Amino acid sequence: MSWIREGELNLLEKISANILKAGPMPKHVAFIMDGNRRFACKKNLERQEGHTQGFNKLAETLRWCKHLNIPEVTVYAFSIENFKRTKEEVDGLMELAKQKFEKLLEERENLEKHGVCIRVLGDLNMLPLDLQQLIAKAVVTTRNHNKCFLNVCFAYTSRYEITNAVREMAWGVEQGLIKASDVSEALLSECLYSSNSPNPDLLIRTSGEVRLSDFLLWQTSHSCLVFQSVLWPEYSFWNLCEAILQYQLNHKSIQKARDLHRDEQAVEQLEADRACLAEHLQHQGNNGKPADAQKRQEALQRYIASREERVQDFLHALKHKRNSFFHDLCSEMVLN
Repeated sequence: MSWIREGELNLLEKISANILKAGPMPKHVAFIMDGNRRFACKKNLERQEGHTQGFNKLAETLRWCKHLNIPEVTVYAFSIENFKRTKEEVDGLMELAKQKFEKLLEERENLEKHGVCIRVLGDLNMLPLDLQQLIAKAVVTTRNHNKCFLNVCFAYTSRYEITNAVREMAWGVEQGLIKASDVSEALLSECLYSSNSPNPDLLIRTSGEVRLSDFLLWQTSHSCLVFQSVLWPEYSFWNLCEAILQYQLNHKSIQKARDLHRDEQAVEQLEADRACLAEHLQHQGNNGKPADAQKRQEALQRYIASREERVQDFLHALKHKRNSFFHDLCSEMVLN
């Protein structure tokens, strides 16, 4: 089954889509695709067939998102917690993932035509090497596409992601790229797997569960959360429209909360910069303050500029490290 579905919406779907698009539309939607196993049980199918039907529904949902002008989608494909399932089911999921990424690479011309960039978020070291290499090839092959983005969270949990971001900042301090005082909420966000993406506007979980299950906890603090009872393989265009309508009804309050948080972050960063400058000047014997307000402001601007330069150098080094990981896997794949 193809990752990219062709085909138009039917007349009623087109009319409904156009009505929805007259209002504020989410630019980034995240899905917890829950209910594959319950669907299989309901239909007396093997569990593996439930997961296969779940992937087919993802392809269909991506087509709907394309017609609704939603350029970015993030999906929870495999949690680190899923490794606790039976060996048979885990092996089956790894094999299914391998087949789907092989299929994706066969469709590279179609991906280029539609400008689809594939990103995989998670600790790939937990996966079989052949799957790591296929994923790396898909990521590198589509890296420069920029019309729409599919983020696949695989071997992922949010707490692990946040912990890893803290490790990355600690690495930056150890390497002398940043100072401990440069660590901030904003910098941690830049060290997450999802740093290349805006935070989701809308998060949807299917199957009736009302938990986030350790998915994008940091990124969805100001997102619209919609929980729907439908099992993922039975998801419909109308379920998606219902979720978008919920987003539109709450759009103003969500945007207000985001704007407030952004302003609070800016104030906190400025206060932190002032405190760091005062400590620096005190060590120089200036009692923490230059002689007059103008000199204090000039010193503050110099400190902010130096911090921002350090942070950008660190983020550039971090990006290089992550890119090298994918390129090295691709090189190993060629050698093998």
